[in-house]
Amino acid sequence: MKQKQDSVKAWFASGSPWVWMNAGAVSIAVIMTIGLLALIAVRGLGHFWPANVLEATYSVPGETPKTLIGEEVQSEEVPRARLRSAGLPVPADGPELMTRELLKLGNRDLTGSDFSWVIGEWLSERRQPADLLVLERREWGNYYGYPVSLKQDGKQVADGATLMPELQARMQRVDDLYRQLNALEKKDIGGINHDLERLRLKERRLQLDGRLDAAAQADLASTRAELQAQYQGYEAQLGELRQAFNRDSLVVRDASGQQTEISLGKLVHAYQPNAMGYAAKFAFYFEKLWEFLSEDPREANTEGGIFPAIFGTVMMTLVMALIVTPFGVIAAVYLREYARQGLLTRVIRIAVNNLAGVPAIVYGVFGLGFFVYVLGGSIDRLFFPEALPAPTFGTPGLFWASLTLAILAVPVVIVATEEGLARIPRTVREGSLALGATKAETLWKIVLPMASPAIMTGLILAVARAAGEVAPLMLVGVVKLAPSLPVDGNYPYVHLDQKIMHLGFHIYDVGFQSPNVEAARPLVYATALLLVIVIALLNFSAIAIRNRLREKYKALEN
Repeated sequence: MKQKQDSVKAWFASGSPWVWMNAGAVSIAVIMTIGLLALIAVRGLGHFWPANVLEATYSVPGETPKTLIGEEVQSEEVPRARLRSAGLPVPADGPELMTRELLKLGNRDLTGSDFSWVIGEWLSERRQPADLLVLERREWGNYYGYPVSLKQDGKQVADGATLMPELQARMQRVDDLYRQLNALEKKDIGGINHDLERLRLKERRLQLDGRLDAAAQADLASTRAELQAQYQGYEAQLGELRQAFNRDSLVVRDASGQQTEISLGKLVHAYQPNAMGYAAKFAFYFEKLWEFLSEDPREANTEGGIFPAIFGTVMMTLVMALIVTPFGVIAAVYLREYARQGLLTRVIRIAVNNLAGVPAIVYGVFGLGFFVYVLGGSIDRLFFPEALPAPTFGTPGLFWASLTLAILAVPVVIVATEEGLARIPRTVREGSLALGATKAETLWKIVLPMASPAIMTGLILAVARAAGEVAPLMLVGVVKLAPSLPVDGNYPYVHLDQKIMHLGFHIYDVGFQSPNVEAARPLVYATALLLVIVIALLNFSAIAIRNRLREKYKALEN
């Protein structure tokens, strides 16, 4: 017995239990992380699969049976007493549990809502007709029904077996016209409006400076006339395109038998999922997935894509990295290489470490008060007086959001850089100085390159923290919808004063502010997964650069 106790004590003394405990804790954390990502992926990516459409007869006791058409979203078992308390005509006798199903019925413009809960036991004659049609619209969500006929300028051109092939061909034509319309409105007409606004500001600037003489007015009037002539030409093209865009229409019949005529210009996709094979469904799935990544949002961000949010997140993170790296490195170099190591330096280090624990929303309030109102307002008064009282930099925008995140993340870069500088042997500095190099040359050519892996580590940590922040961004530049990108073909090409979209804020907005919660829920999962992927890609890129630098300077460290 004593020998057994001694062996147990020896086992504990060896530290093996703690090793296994730590390994188990790490394994549990990894499994939970992978499980969470898998759940997000399944819930989010499954949204783009073209699910079959159900048609069934719904017979509520005491009411006239009606036909329902829609997608089965989820099913759950509910106590019979709970359904009775909700006012449903459920009989008291029978099984304790009943099935409640959520159907996506679409046709929101006709019924007022996309989704409806129904009692599964009251659904009968379930079927999936091959000719059931799903119309994804630019507004009002999906439409479910049967195709009746296809019209061109009000005249029927196809029905029956010829309708779907002709519909797909004309949908391709509409897609091409939509791209032309979008390019004309955003690029050409948007460029003219931008030039007209710059011309107005130039005139105002000349007026403020007292240089708006007759010659200047004539020159401005000539330029404005040229721009107006171009604008009129683009407007004529726009009118012709819109007329061609709305030429064709589709007549469809819903579950109640009501017929509706829908312009093809209002449709994004028209497909019959019950008649599609797996190959066709996979092709459609990847088309929808690409649309999600590359298109602008629609329907209060519950439909369409999230490309502006992806672009805004990546650009804001890169601008933040460009700001935080030099400031963090310079501060760390001063504290480690130049500052006198006394009480004041220790206090500064304590303050830097404490800054890392300040709540993010505090940085947002600081950014709004100092950067936007004080600094931005001063820039407007000094450099953009012609635009006042409309603000240019005195309003939340991309630059202020990036600068606020840089202030939030700079303590991380300072601490990591200082640790890297401290690991460089003193003999390396002394050897450089002994060969005749100055302290500045030693720092620039020897010390900083050797500390670059630590600097990249600090940048990785800064990106990981800043890219997922939402609270401060709500105050300093991120908005619900900003389809215009901060980079375009209009001078000065990069618009740091422009508001942007962000994946983190998009998740918050769609998940908690959406008027259509059921439609928005899958997009919350899909956007969350995409945010994790974007942050991971940014981090992996920085890690790859850090590893290359570490291998390059490993020999010098040894």
